[in-house]
Amino acid sequence: MRKLILTLAAGLGLTATPALAQHQGYLETVHRHTTLALTTPDNGDVNPYAVVIAPVSAGKIQKDDVLIDNFNNIANLQGLGTTIVDYNPATKKTTLFAQIPRDTAQCPGGVGLTTAMTMLKSGWVIVGSLPSKDGTTATRGEGCLLVLDPNGKLVATWSGPTISGPWGNMAVVDKGDSATLFISMAGFDVPGPHVLDPATHYPVVLHKATVLRLELTIPEGKPPVLTSQTVVASGLAQRADLDNFLFGPTGLALGEDDTLYATNGQENTIIAIDHASTRGDSGGTGRVVTQGGLLAWPLAIAWTPEKHLLVTNGKNGQVVEVDPKAGKQIYAQWIDNDQAQSPPGNGDLFGLALLPDGSGFYYVEDDMNTLVKASR
Repeated sequence: MRKLILTLAAGLGLTATPALAQHQGYLETVHRHTTLALTTPDNGDVNPYAVVIAPVSAGKIQKDDVLIDNFNNIANLQGLGTTIVDYNPATKKTTLFAQIPRDTAQCPGGVGLTTAMTMLKSGWVIVGSLPSKDGTTATRGEGCLLVLDPNGKLVATWSGPTISGPWGNMAVVDKGDSATLFISMAGFDVPGPHVLDPATHYPVVLHKATVLRLELTIPEGKPPVLTSQTVVASGLAQRADLDNFLFGPTGLALGEDDTLYATNGQENTIIAIDHASTRGDSGGTGRVVTQGGLLAWPLAIAWTPEKHLLVTNGKNGQVVEVDPKAGKQIYAQWIDNDQAQSPPGNGDLFGLALLPDGSGFYYVEDDMNTLVKASR
């Protein structure tokens, strides 16, 4: 059986105590993992990254459809994927939503779709690109943000000096006729993976990654207009990686109190940026909410109904539940135990989204090119 649900033992900081039996959180109640669909379209793109649930029906998309983009092309080269597929939970069918031209003049370096993707209530889809020509950061382009209409047609491209490698899951405040996006930028000056730090013998770490806040207005029937940009976090760690393309801040989630939480994978932390929607300056590297423990290169983030964070690990196939207010790691569960990788499930879990009714969550396994649903 491929899926294992494990209560982690004392070696990982948890024991099967009566307290756990009382369900301290959300993750302990999720037990079933069902593979829903392959995410590879006809052009052969692989390595599914972003998972976005459609908030409305518009164009080719039905409300609650699941949009998934691909980071790699058919040759499994990272940063060359150009497609977004659409999984319909009602029909259980997957169709191609968009195939973006590989070379788009306004997107420096080409197109390689990342985990930075959202669909707005107005029907527009916005997705990040961090392109490469050979599958590594040695040929990295600065990238851009691409705006698609609900039929998958490219209608606008945003680039510029504040946009370099839009990388991780977006946090979004969507008011219909306006929206605020938070996107991590992990590409600034990242060299190729063979440029090593002489002390660590790993690729050199640069503290140049940011989180950028974008303010949009959305005229009725017209594409969103980018009206302002503010860097709300800076000095975050980023580095190239031969297997995983790069490490950088990946997951973003905005709390009801306007605190923005981010996974800082290289430092193995979750950080918080206060007053994220209103601040006019950078909050630097923020304050550390939790570090180490069950975290192992944290990637994607999603809120639970209890206002805890689900955090996927990049160094293994686990998802971790965190109470961000208390800074407490509550529980962990294997959701990918692929023994072909060391450690199992290494580097697979980039996309994560809570089901609309809160009864479980979607995630992608990029080693198997599949969309999976976890449920109670």
